[in-house]
Amino acid sequence: MIGPMVIAMVYCPGEKLKLLASLGFKDSKKVAPSTRRRLAKILPSIGCGVEKVAVEPHLIDCAVRGECYQNLNYLEAAMAAGLINQVAQSIPLETVYIDSPDPVPDRYAEAVKSFLKIPVRLVVENYADEKYVIVGAASIVAKVERDSIIEELKKTYGDFGSGYPSDPKTKRFAVEWLKKNPEPPPIARKEWDSWKKLLGK
Repeated sequence: MIGPMVIAMVYCPGEKLKLLASLGFKDSKKVAPSTRRRLAKILPSIGCGVEKVAVEPHLIDCAVRGECYQNLNYLEAAMAAGLINQVAQSIPLETVYIDSPDPVPDRYAEAVKSFLKIPVRLVVENYADEKYVIVGAASIVAKVERDSIIEELKKTYGDFGSGYPSDPKTKRFAVEWLKKNPEPPPIARKEWDSWKKLLGK
């Protein structure tokens, strides 16, 4: 509802996966915020690389409208492929594991492939962040980065909570904002149903 979408990629030699698991890397939703921050910081020291991209709300809205990408999943696929292409310039990649936002993972895999510039084996599954420790690690990096961005935005806009539509504080912020302003703030995902309902659209 508010703030960017962050997509992250963590890449490691295969022999590092057991170490990641032993250190506590897993689905970010199952890790406390302080632990997420600590884990995200140690990745370079254990021989793992990190790339990430923050997708701004205006681009998310553009994709939801189908104007700049076919839909939001294609935008995510393009960003994921961009990270893969970037890493592949310096590191040979054998297999890339991806969490699919599409309920049909094969369809999302094809979307990612359409943006790739290099041949690489893709394992694309729903709930991959729960199944594969490397995807869990990427989810932790993405969550830490988004949380950091959200905290910076609060310095300008005040405390709007997590930015997720399920957060009562975020909802209250949206209601109060629209009492004083005709449009949502620039940091809002204006095409989200939550905003449209408040605007009576």
